[in-house]
Amino acid sequence: MPDLVRVEPIALMPTPAGCAVFLGDGKKVIVFYIDNAIGASINGVLANQPPPRPLTHDLFISTLLGFGARMTRAVIVAFEKEIYYARLILEAENEIMERKIVEIDARPSDCIALSVRCGAPIYVVASLWAGLDDMSSVLEDLRKKEAE
Repeated sequence: MPDLVRVEPIALMPTPAGCAVFLGDGKKVIVFYIDNAIGASINGVLANQPPPRPLTHDLFISTLLGFGARMTRAVIVAFEKEIYYARLILEAENEIMERKIVEIDARPSDCIALSVRCGAPIYVVASLWAGLDDMSSVLEDLRKKEAE
């Protein structure tokens, strides 16, 4: 596995077309845009506001647990034509099978929504991270505007 940089959701902010997600490692911040519904799902978990009924991501986590599986991490692996690509890494072990690790193609937004629910880390491939622009100043400007 390539060198990885661990990131965390720093902020989620509404935009006219959806939701801006800011991920950072304490030194640098990147941004990408996701659907409002997934943004609300992530925000709800981060704000400790459980939904009245399980959402799709909650259902997925429950299903994994039912089969003796868990999410171990998410890795953002590529950025092409303004689109980020990610991999969801699952580990399963139960009475039917021995330990198995599965890697699944996934949207970064779904990976984040799952990660915040189960506490799994989020990573970005280091070579990709190094080539991405630092958006810390954009986030700081947005926070200043929001405070005004």
